[in-house]
Parts: sequence; C-alpha cells; structure tokens
Amino acid sequence: MTIPERLQPFTTPIKVLDDGHVQLIDVMGDDLAIIDAARVSFFGHSSEHTDAQNRGLLRYLMRGRHTTPFEMCEIKLRVRVPMDAWRQWIRHRTANVNESSTRYAPAIDSAQKATEWRSQSKDNKQGSAGTVTEWPEGFEVPGYFEEVLREKLIAGTPAEYLSEREGRTQEVVREVYEERLAFGVAKEQARKDLPLSTYTEAYWKMDLHNLFHFLSLRLDPHAQWEIRQYAEAIAEIVKVWVPWAWEAFVDYRLEGMFLSRQEVSGLKCLLAHMGGAKQIFYNEDLSADQTEELRDQLDLAMKDPDYSVITNFEVKSRALGPYERDEMVDIAVNGSELPPKKKGKKAPRETGGFMKKLERLIPKDLIKLTKDEDEES
Repeated sequence: MTIPERLQPFTTPIKVLDDGHVQLIDVMGDDLAIIDAARVSFFGHSSEHTDAQNRGLLRYLMRGRHTTPFEMCEIKLRVRVPMDAWRQWIRHRTANVNESSTRYAPAIDSAQKATEWRSQSKDNKQGSAGTVTEWPEGFEVPGYFEEVLREKLIAGTPAEYLSEREGRTQEVVREVYEERLAFGVAKEQARKDLPLSTYTEAYWKMDLHNLFHFLSLRLDPHAQWEIRQYAEAIAEIVKVWVPWAWEAFVDYRLEGMFLSRQEVSGLKCLLAHMGGAKQIFYNEDLSADQTEELRDQLDLAMKDPDYSVITNFEVKSRALGPYERDEMVDIAVNGSELPPKKKGKKAPRETGGFMKKLERLIPKDLIKLTKDEDEES
C-alpha cells in the first residue's frame, strides 16, 4: 500500500534515545475507514454524511467504547530499541512482531547510555523519582581505576561515576562477546552476557484499537521514561495518520478518567453537598449532546451505586458557599466506600488514587459566583 503524502516524513526514522528510532513502514485505513466500518451496520457510508457528522460518530464510538471499528486501521513500524524497554513493549501481545535474531547474526554494536540516573521511588516499587545525588554510605571508588581517573571520580558526582562505570561495563562486555565469536563460539551462546542496554530491531504491526491501549499505558507519566520516549514518537505519527481518532482518544481515554463504583459513591456524596448534578458547570469543550449525556450519567450514578462513569469534566463551585478544594476532596473521600485517610498518615493506595482524580476534577482556584451572576448563567 502507498503511504499517504502527509505521512511520508515519518518514513524517515524518528530518532529516539541516543541510538534508537521509530520508522513508519505501512498503514492501512484512516478516520473514514473507522466510520465506514461503523456505518455499514445501517448499510451506510461516510460519503453520505458531512465531515461534522462523521467526526461526531467517531467521537461517539470512542466515548461509548465501541472498539471494533478502530480495528479496521493498522500500522506497521520498524523500531530500534534497547532490550530492557523492549521487554516491556513486547508484553503487548496483540501485535504482530518479528525481531532481529542474535542466533542468526551478531548483536547490534550499540548500547543505550543513560542521560541521567534516576532514584528508586519510595512509593512505587517499579518506578523512579528524582535523580541520584548522594553517594552510598561508606562507599569507596574501586582501587582498580587508574589513579588519575580515580581521583577525578572521587571529586566528581555520583552520576559521573555511574556513567563512567556504565561505559566501561558496556565496552568490556562487547569485547568479551566479540572475542567469543572470534573463538568460534556459537552466536546463540556467545550472546548470553550481553547487557539489556543492547539495541535490538523489530517490525511491529498493530491495529488502532490496541495501539490506543498501548499508548494509554506507555504515555502515562508513571511509565518508564525510556519507553515513554518511543510512545511519544509513535503518537506523533498517529496524530497525523488519524487526526479525528487521535482527538477522541485524547478526550475520552488519555486525558479522560474512569471512576470505580466506590469513587462514584464519593462523587455522589460531593454532588449532594453541592446541590446535585444540576449545580455543575461542564467543560465548555463538550457539545450540548455530550453535556446532556454527562448530566444523565451523573444523575444515574447518584441513583445507582453500581454505575461507573467515564468523563473529562471539571467541577466548579456555583455560589455554593465557602467550600475549599481540600474540603471538597475530604467530603468525597469520606462519602466513598474506600479506606479512610488517617490524620498524619499516607492515604491507602486506592484512596490516594481517588484523591488524585479529584484534584484533577476540582480546579485549585474555585470559581465563586454571586447570586446575580449565577442566575444570568
């Protein structure tokens, strides 16, 4: 298939990290392919409708989680990525993949080097937070470094020391690997001590529905920084490839929010204190139909504790008295069925997650209107 002209720039590899890349190889389908797949249910076609109607249908599909039409679009990429990031990448099992083999050919002579050394997060066992700035207690630079370099490392920063060690480790391991090959050791065995920083290459093909799932996870701020750089590069392609679908994805998935049953009960409690769903100002980006749908969702959520809401609205006060943001968060948390936050202690994980959602929903500076302004609106 011929790649559309607007996507031609992406056929040149997009550089990622120090020696990685993402390159567009092929695409199938576009925004209209998604719409046609949906309209065939009524024997219809996108050509029978306006752009506004087609865009509206696509947004409805994303909002209502009607996923099958998005599977009609596919993208094929060639990627060059460090093996540690590839380990996470390949967990998305809905892709079609073929990777270069170090059984058949020598490993790529390139290993990713860290741009900074991140500290282990104290709150997240699998994440990082901040950078390494302190030497371990009682640490001494190994004596086998040359005296001049050793003195330089002692006088330098922990990051400089770690980078020096990284470079030497990669250099030695590569040297040992190539030495084994020179001895005639089988490639499948010679490779066994190569570091996870070694780059690999692969063809990777995925439909748009599953690609959006991949991006929703790998663009998240909690995702490992390295794989997030690849997700951002892929996102740049998707924005141009299917702009309507990307717009809907951002609105309803990437920057939207899912509320569990317990969280809905907390939001219900907050709404009751604020006078109900009618006292909410909705994000002005929402259309009239979407606003009405959201109002119905919230009304239903107040009546049915098993109902969950996906939305991206903002809560703003409307002449409701002296509520402050922290008070509103407390009202919602205390009204939910989640474990309470004890004074002076860290909130339980699920409760803390709900508090972060509320902080996204409730602006820091609440808009307080006078009675006259409220009536005019």
